[in-house]
Amino acid sequence: MRDSLRAKAVQICNDKITKKGETVGLSFYAFFANKNDNPELLMEAATWWIQTHELDHFEKAVKVRDMILSGA
Repeated sequence: MRDSLRAKAVQICNDKITKKGETVGLSFYAFFANKNDNPELLMEAATWWIQTHELDHFEKAVKVRDMILSGA
């Protein structure tokens, strides 16, 4: 996953955790606006989430953030 997407995903995870607590879940769609304006980036996130790590549709934001920060 490219660095800019990693940074954005970590920021979104942190924002969700701050607002809703450490048990909040999210999907990779949370990293994007409600429109498909960058399909290549969306597919990159989907590949990381679904194919590379075989994550469920919703995962804990803390888990996702920690995975990203660890370089997964």
